Amino acid sequence: MGIKPSYIKNLGTALLAKQKEYFSNDFDANKQQLSASASIDSKRVRNRVAGYITRKMNAKKRT
Repeated sequence: MGIKPSYIKNLGTALLAKQKEYFSNDFDANKQQLSASASIDSKRVRNRVAGYITRKMNAKKRT
């Protein structure tokens, strides 16, 4: 779709490094986990971070 902003990548990478076992390759589950574990005020930013984490988890599954 396009290039993700660096703050999305930084936040997603930091969350994956700390809490990798809580995330899966399901977008809706990741969205719920982000609501519980991170204090992200914006729904749009939360969804973008959840999408980034989902893409990273799917990429690791394929390799």
